[in-house]
Amino acid sequence: MKTVKVVAAVICDSIKEKKRIFATVRGYGESKGQWEFPGGKIEPGETSQEALVREIKEELDILIGVGDLIDTVEYDYPSFHLSMDCFWCEVIEGELK
Repeated sequence: MKTVKVVAAVICDSIKEKKRIFATVRGYGESKGQWEFPGGKIEPGETSQEALVREIKEELDILIGVGDLIDTVEYDYPSFHLSMDCFWCEVIEGELK
């Protein structure tokens, strides 16, 4: 079975304090309208952290700082295996909309 490696940003107001967490509503696909943490696929040659910074810049037009790995979620879909690294993140530059 094919494995797809992805990353997810659990963006909080402060990596140290974590009082609020940001999530997005998916705008397309089978899960349209459902809540998710933003992120995406890891490109060849990227670390998980580099992929996360790139994906969040593309999706939300903000710069994030990536903190500790929270966990790696493993899930089998009918046609592929998903491996998702989830990291604590905070906004360094830009504004969440």
